[in-house]
Amino acid sequence: MITISLLRLAIAFVLALLLGKLVAKIRLPSILGWLLAGMILGPHAFRLIDTSVLDAVWFQNAVHILECAVGLMIGTEIIWKVIRRSGKQIIVTTLTESLGTFLVVTLVFGIIFFIEGVPLYLAAVFGAIALATAPAPSLSIVREFKTNGPVTKTLIPMAALDDIVGVVVFFTVISVVSAKVSAQAMPVWVIILTPVLPLLIGVIVGIPAGFVLKKVRGRYALPVLLAFILAAAGVGFLFNNWIMPQPVLNFMLIGMAFSAAFANIIPTTQLESLMKKFNPILGFSLIVVILNLGAPLDYHLILGAGAYTAVYIITRAIGKYSGAWFGARITKSPKVIQKYLGFTLLPHSGVSLVFTGIVVSTLSAPAPEEAKIVQGTIAAAAVVNEVIAVILAKKGFEWAGETGKPEITAP
Repeated sequence: MITISLLRLAIAFVLALLLGKLVAKIRLPSILGWLLAGMILGPHAFRLIDTSVLDAVWFQNAVHILECAVGLMIGTEIIWKVIRRSGKQIIVTTLTESLGTFLVVTLVFGIIFFIEGVPLYLAAVFGAIALATAPAPSLSIVREFKTNGPVTKTLIPMAALDDIVGVVVFFTVISVVSAKVSAQAMPVWVIILTPVLPLLIGVIVGIPAGFVLKKVRGRYALPVLLAFILAAAGVGFLFNNWIMPQPVLNFMLIGMAFSAAFANIIPTTQLESLMKKFNPILGFSLIVVILNLGAPLDYHLILGAGAYTAVYIITRAIGKYSGAWFGARITKSPKVIQKYLGFTLLPHSGVSLVFTGIVVSTLSAPAPEEAKIVQGTIAAAAVVNEVIAVILAKKGFEWAGETGKPEITAP
C-alpha cells in the first residue's frame, strides 16, 4: 500500500515539476504550477494524490520533516548582526500588518454578522485566521527569481515573526471562543506553548548543530546538517504527538529557529557553501510542501464562492497592504518597502487551512452551522486567494525592482 502511494507521489512530483517549468515559460512563478498540480492531482479532481495518501501518518510526518527543511530558507537569512540594524522597523511593521489585518477583517465581518444575525465571535475567528501569512510561496519566488533588495531583506525575517504573532492571536481567540461555545476552554499552557515551543526546540537543537558544523567541513557537512534537521523534527514529533493535547506545532517555525541558531554560529562563507549543497534538497522539499498545500484545495469551490469569500479576500488584502504600509511609514523605511511589501504578504492557504481545521473541530459539535460558515468561506478563499496572491507577490518584487539581482553578502 505504501509502495503504491510512494509511486503516486513520485508521479505527482514529476508532473508538478513539469507544470512549474511550463508556468515559468510564461514568466509566472513555478509555485503557481505546483499549486495547480496539487489541485488537479488531488482528491477533488484526478485523485492521483487521494485522501488515503494525504491523511496517512507517514506522509504527514514526511511533510513535517520537509517543512522543517523549508524553514532553512528563512532561518539562514536571520543573521543577528544584520537584523539588529533594522530590527525596530521589522518588528513594528510585522505588528502593524498582522494586527491591522486582524482588526480590518474582524471589524468588517462584525458589521456584516451583526446585520445578518450571525454570532459575532465568528468575526474574530475570521480575523484571527486572516492575519497569518504562508511564507513558503513568497520565499519560493525569492529563490526562483533571485530577488534581492529592501523588500526581500524585510520580508525574510518578517516571515518568522509573522508566524509567531499569527499563532499567538489565533490560539488566544480560539480559546475564548471555545470557552464561550463549550464547557471546556483550551488550556492556557497550550496557548503559551504553541508559538514558543517550536522556537525553543529549534534553538536547543540548532546551537549544538552550529558548534558541530563549525568543526565539520567538506563532504561530511551536509549529512551532519540533515541529521540535525531530523533531530529537530523528531523532538517536534515527540511534543506534537505525545505532550500537546492536539497536533498544532508549526514545523516550519522549528526549522526557522534551528537554522537561525546555527547560521549565527558558523562563518558566513561556510554557511553559503553549506546552503549551496543543500539547495537541491530545499527545492525538492518546497515542491512536496506546496503539493501538500494544493491537493486539499477544491477547485469546485471557486464556482460556489459566495459573498463572504469575496469580503474575506478583499478585507484581508486591504489589512495586509495598509498595515505593512503604515508600519513601514511610521518607522521611516524606504519608499519601496512602503509601496510593495504588502503584496508579498498575501499568500495564505497553508496556514489558513490548518487554522480552519482547528476551528471546525472546535465548533462542529456545539455550533455546526457556524463551523460550516468558516469551513466554506476559508476553503473557497484558499483556492481563489492563492492563485491571485502568488501572481501579486511576484509583481510586488518586480515593481520593487528586486528580481534577478545577485545576492549581496552581509559583511
